[in-house]
Amino acid sequence: MASGSQKLDQIVERLKGTADPKRRYEYVLWLAKKLQPLPEEFRTDAFKVKGCVSQVYVVGQLVEGKLHWQGDSDAAITKGLLALLIEGLEGLEPAAAAAIDASVLAETGLQASLTPSRANGFLNILRLMQAQAVALAAG
Repeated sequence: MASGSQKLDQIVERLKGTADPKRRYEYVLWLAKKLQPLPEEFRTDAFKVKGCVSQVYVVGQLVEGKLHWQGDSDAAITKGLLALLIEGLEGLEPAAAAAIDASVLAETGLQASLTPSRANGFLNILRLMQAQAVALAAG
């Protein structure tokens, strides 16, 4: 299943092709380490992901019709899931980001290793990113 994002599809394929759940976790944690620090001014309720046990912030910006993302979380795995989505949705047009199906999490095979609250957190992050994409497109 293609998500509409080549980058996201590559990440999904990589995770799907990893039989060992521990290796999947390590990859997600590695993505978390690559995430750029989030400037303090974005750590507000406007950019906070609701319904997450951990503190998660994600900020979208629209530059010349393409989305660019920043974010952070105080929990390593959640930060990795956020990083996965940031990398996967980077440079997309808002309509493409808004069209990504939530079943992408199941595609990765990560769901088996995640607690229900983390899996739910992933979906909440995706939903907020999509809501921001739509809002940015509307101007």
